[in-house]
Amino acid sequence: MVEVLTYKKRSYNVPKVKPKVSSAPKVLDLFAGAGGLSEGFLRAGCEIVGHIEMDKNACDTLVTRMLFHSLRAKGLMSEYKKYVLGEVTRDELIEKYHLEKERDSVICAKVGEENYRDLIKAMKEKLNGEELDMIIGGPPCQAYSYIGRARDENNMQDDERNFLYKYYIEFLKALKPKIFVFENVPGLKSAGKGKYLADMQRLMKKAGYTTDFRILNAADYGVPQNRKRIILVGWNNRSKLKAYPEFPKAERDYRVKDFFSDLPKIQAGTGKEVSKHSKKNDVLSRVDILDPEFEYLMGHFSRPNTKQDLEIYQRAVLAKIGGENIKYTDLPKRLRTHSNLDGFLDRFKVVDAKATGSHTVVAHIAKDGHFYIHPDIKQNRSLSIREAARLQTFPDNFKFEGQRGPQYKQIGNAVPPMLSGIIAQTLVQYL
Repeated sequence: MVEVLTYKKRSYNVPKVKPKVSSAPKVLDLFAGAGGLSEGFLRAGCEIVGHIEMDKNACDTLVTRMLFHSLRAKGLMSEYKKYVLGEVTRDELIEKYHLEKERDSVICAKVGEENYRDLIKAMKEKLNGEELDMIIGGPPCQAYSYIGRARDENNMQDDERNFLYKYYIEFLKALKPKIFVFENVPGLKSAGKGKYLADMQRLMKKAGYTTDFRILNAADYGVPQNRKRIILVGWNNRSKLKAYPEFPKAERDYRVKDFFSDLPKIQAGTGKEVSKHSKKNDVLSRVDILDPEFEYLMGHFSRPNTKQDLEIYQRAVLAKIGGENIKYTDLPKRLRTHSNLDGFLDRFKVVDAKATGSHTVVAHIAKDGHFYIHPDIKQNRSLSIREAARLQTFPDNFKFEGQRGPQYKQIGNAVPPMLSGIIAQTLVQYL
């Protein structure tokens, strides 16, 4: 069995539930991304028997995170730190501590007609006759998003990602988990005039599952970000679930600024990939972002910007200080590089430090930082990788693999671990 980390301290203001099962619930993370959903289920005491994800960088991140959890459970955090510092490779750690199972839990593959049966077979082999308790995950969401449909002349109707849910349902039919969690953007509700969601639920019912969904805002569950997502839950008659579960909302007294306050001040194009970090932050210690066993800061560097961008950023921050969000048409003509003056006028946006939740962090942050300008005018830059990760509630000991752009993309596509932890802690009661 994969050894998983169960934190001694839980700080999400949700009931401390001990799973009512004889062993760790077994979970498959399908379309796993960088593992935001997995992280919450690991914290709830689950065993992730498999991740299936097509993005190579995200797969590397998943492997690294599985090694982290196992090394920590073995009391070997010093070995993980050596990897972070570049003193040892992952392959060396895997060989030395026999972590092949953790590595092999990650299958890097694009799910499609030609391979979904083989992937199901591989999962059955990993289960080795044992039952799967839950499937979690959601297909790539661009085809359902409002923005994606607005930018595509065919309204994304021809995008193959519209139909990836059919493979998700094939996994349900073959592996028969008691409960599943299907996460996606709110635009799924209206995509295809509602036909995709209706078809999903029809096929899920045919596979033996009762389903229901809610649009949840991560900010209601302690995440310092307004992030609305459909959370569809399905259950069969082997589970104890009889209706859509009540996920307990979190009380909190912190603001967005509390997630940045301890970080070193940097300028555009500066910062470090890894540095020592010893500052205290009571808020982040409470919500398990700071780790007393991990004294390093990863990914706190900012992308470089042109002189023109930096002038726009200053204007945007000054407007925010005055209580306004700058519009593209507010800029002097010499600073405008786009001819479109009718749409996307909020393309430059400052993160609201005083709010309980920032605006949504999405994968577009990998393209540029214009929509995620740091609120401190003296720093005059966009968010660092670590700041974006903190808004998503990834702990500071979470290492994202790949170059800068792929790291941002992984963060923007993820489910916040604080939200997934609440979902997991609730659902394990019904297995």
